[in-house]
Amino acid sequence: MMQNILLAVSGTGQAEDMLKVMEEIPSIQRAKVTILHVVPPQTTAQVMTTKWEEGGKLLANTIQKLHLNPNQVNSLLRQGDPKDVVGQVADEIDADLIIMGSRGLKRLQSILANSVSQYVFQLSSRPMLLVKDDIYVKRVNRIMVAIDKSDASKYCLDLALYLIRDIKGGELILTHVITDLKSPSAETAQIDAEKHPILAAAANEAKKRGIYNVRCVLSMGKAGEKICSLASEMNVDLLLVGSPDRRPSIAKSFVDLDKLLGSSLSDYVRTNATCPVLLARTAAA
Repeated sequence: MMQNILLAVSGTGQAEDMLKVMEEIPSIQRAKVTILHVVPPQTTAQVMTTKWEEGGKLLANTIQKLHLNPNQVNSLLRQGDPKDVVGQVADEIDADLIIMGSRGLKRLQSILANSVSQYVFQLSSRPMLLVKDDIYVKRVNRIMVAIDKSDASKYCLDLALYLIRDIKGGELILTHVITDLKSPSAETAQIDAEKHPILAAAANEAKKRGIYNVRCVLSMGKAGEKICSLASEMNVDLLLVGSPDRRPSIAKSFVDLDKLLGSSLSDYVRTNATCPVLLARTAAA
């Protein structure tokens, strides 16, 4: 499922460390890795030459640091706007996963600050693993998936099952948040989480794949806050959240401003989670 991984490096952040721990997962070890560094346009040819040389050294150091199989790694040094080039290269190599660092800026801040990760996330249909600068990257053993009825959520479950199946002693945590406190399901929220229809279906799918170390967690309230709180309390190593397709229909050169000031689960989680977050839409996106 993850045959091609794109790692975008800038010399800052913890994306490299995230790939290193991901490489400990047997299902990821077979993937081909493309390490990309983008050199933005410079004011003079001399400065451009310097930045180009620095970029080459960064790629070489990254490959050395990660100890990757030479037959499974490719390095790319490109010139242009990183926001555009990352997406272009992801399409070129048909990336199954993009790993990027993130400053964890909120939506408005990230747009005003010209955030590369926010821009790529906004326009790409490919799964993205965002690693904030201020979190601690650790070995992936406990994976949490936010479950609802959406296709994106089902895709996240598939990805989680793919990752955890070969992790010895790995634990899969399925969580569902009831946001409508007046709904009939809220009245029965005290039932065992394993009996909730949405969680039960996800747990059954895991068992079909031979994964039995599964925990179901049911809660009520604001989805983003609850998911982040649970991930922190349960010491989650990797959080998977489905994201609706918010790509602009008129022109990809514009970010999706219609939800700029609205509430977005994926944006809240990527900004506030204390662990790496894998955001995905649907397999067919």
